[in-house]
Amino acid sequence: MQGLIDQSLQFIEQHQAWAGLVVFLMALGESLFIIGILLPATFLLFVIGGLVGNGTLPWLPIVTWGFVGAVIGDALSYWLGCWVGPKVLRWRYLKSHRKHVARARLFFYRYGFLAVLIGRFLGPVRSVIPTVAGAMGMPQARFQLANVLSAAAWMPALLAPGYLAAISVDAAKHAQHSTLYSAIALCVIAIVIWATVKQKRAVQARRKISHRPMR
Repeated sequence: MQGLIDQSLQFIEQHQAWAGLVVFLMALGESLFIIGILLPATFLLFVIGGLVGNGTLPWLPIVTWGFVGAVIGDALSYWLGCWVGPKVLRWRYLKSHRKHVARARLFFYRYGFLAVLIGRFLGPVRSVIPTVAGAMGMPQARFQLANVLSAAAWMPALLAPGYLAAISVDAAKHAQHSTLYSAIALCVIAIVIWATVKQKRAVQARRKISHRPMR
């Protein structure tokens, strides 16, 4: 996994024109049924947020690509549930993920629309809830509304930690530079004031000597 993360980040830094497509694929994979549990996309998107924060990548295209990928990923997972039906949740391929499937089913049963809306933020069950919604017959209009709204909040939320961290580092650097410049400026001002005062005292001393009566 770490090798995949390092290779992805290296590719993005070296091929910035493809960064949007890479983010799209990450968000898509993170939202696909079960596949999202296996991908390290969340961490990668945190780091990409840092690249956005330090100015390496543009904010709006990255967010847009990620948003589209997240919407399509959830939509595909939902349509899989609609097409296969409840038996998709009993596939033998899900044997090692029964716990996540059970949690997603219970969460959707209790909260419905709200489960789809906030389920994208709930770790392992994120990639299961859309398929559960489709398998349990949630109307498509309601699902897609929750899908779009949650994706619009999810993508900026994933980028935000890295983005804010990069901004904070830059701000700290600027603050350090500003402090140094301010200290230098104060030293210069102090030297100028000291020299001016010294010069005035010297002038006043000469005047006193010149006006002293001759004996």
